[in-house]
Amino acid sequence: MTMTLLHHWEEGPASAPPLLLGPSLGTSLALWDQVAPELSAAHRVVRWDLPGHGGSAADLIGPGATVGDLAELVLALADTLGIDRFAYAGVSLGGAVGLHLAVHHPERLSSLAVLCSSAHFGGEALWRERAERVRREGLEWLVESADARWFTAGFSVPRLVRDHREADPGAYAACCDALAAFDLRDRLAGIGVPTLLVAGRHDAATPPAHLREIADAVPAATLLELPGAAHLAPAQCPRAVLTALRTQLDGPPVSGTAARREVLGDAHVDRAQARQTPFTARFQDFISRYAWGEIWTDPTLSRRERSMITLTALVAHGHHEELALHVRAARRNGLTPEEIGAVLLQTAVYCGVPAANAAFATAQRVLAEEETG
Repeated sequence: MTMTLLHHWEEGPASAPPLLLGPSLGTSLALWDQVAPELSAAHRVVRWDLPGHGGSAADLIGPGATVGDLAELVLALADTLGIDRFAYAGVSLGGAVGLHLAVHHPERLSSLAVLCSSAHFGGEALWRERAERVRREGLEWLVESADARWFTAGFSVPRLVRDHREADPGAYAACCDALAAFDLRDRLAGIGVPTLLVAGRHDAATPPAHLREIADAVPAATLLELPGAAHLAPAQCPRAVLTALRTQLDGPPVSGTAARREVLGDAHVDRAQARQTPFTARFQDFISRYAWGEIWTDPTLSRRERSMITLTALVAHGHHEELALHVRAARRNGLTPEEIGAVLLQTAVYCGVPAANAAFATAQRVLAEEETG
């Protein structure tokens, strides 16, 4: 970090697809504490602080600042980190930054998620008045109402309220100036990046109607409304936000049950489901989601190739009942008896002759049953 760069926090592999997360006015990168670590398993997550918030210097912006100024700071951060194109998600003012990037720098975004935000923030006068009062009186009068503005009744995140109290009043006021001048309603139809809109049903600051307005204007946008959330959805409903962002970033989950049926056959899956008990239910769900929904549906390898690998692994471990099942699956996946035999012959070299001998016996029985119908 330098005095000209937004304070930020990186998580996840440097080689993973980058994801930048923007905060709401008055908060810090701690807003994403319950979401970012989970996303970092598959993404290079970079959270950043607004000027004068968290660890960012207050003099990065000044009176009369715009959302465009904040967007340029975000791009400067990305450039410094060697990030060219990135996914972006932001809350409130952070979401406005994302909309600005999508309109003015679409080549930098791979996807956009706008949470509890707006294409305009209720008119200029309100934000100019807030900015002037903050410059005169500081932030304490706003901190007192933070929970009511940010969350549903009875909920709070003390860390975020503390961040609000400790924010620099001048930088906070400059961010209010940016919100006062922000209005992209006439540019929304030109946004071409995949866009997710998340609204908090109880959000008084940016009500769901603001997100619906964006969703109606942005081509192919997706709108999600969270019943339990107010303005800071990632803090109040982190699991719902995490699920929505994973779908936005990685695509919807593939049907593992469909793949399982295609490879193993309806009869086998029907029998497995009929035998399912409360004791085995979670294991069956695990198989469907992980083995079939993620591994067997990964397009990196063909199903033929996956069958060959699976046969080899089953031979190596002596799982003969599973081997019989996957010899049948290999036939469904297009392997000929000769190719199956070649796979088993290869296992004799690397898994041992006795293991291959037993495997040939199992496969021969299965193939004979296939011939006799």
